[in-house]
Amino acid sequence: MSKLFNISEVSKLLKLINPTTKKPTNYILRFWEKEFKLVKPLLINNRRYYTDKQIEKLKLIKYLLKDKGLTITGAKNILKSKENSLQNMNINDLKVDYRKQKIKNISKTIINKINKLKKYGKKNSH
Repeated sequence: MSKLFNISEVSKLLKLINPTTKKPTNYILRFWEKEFKLVKPLLINNRRYYTDKQIEKLKLIKYLLKDKGLTITGAKNILKSKENSLQNMNINDLKVDYRKQKIKNISKTIINKINKLKKYGKKNSH
């Protein structure tokens, strides 16, 4: 079984953090659960736990709402639509954009880690 993540961990993963208090904004995830029926966390002892699949769905929802600026209704329509129909070609473009953004973020993380390793190596070589 894959690891389960609690709501605060997921908020942090999605960078849903209050800029002032630096605390996770869990209410956003609870709101998205009500709006998007495809998000159904496991409830264990009245606490929400999310699987990797659920987190991927939440990442796509966040991308559509926050990065692409779609409304809730617009995001719902995209998530409901059939990927293979010709009239929904721009949905594939959105998914490509989403994947590109995901790859850019991973690349930035890797580059930052490499730079830290280089810096750390230089300090120890003197």
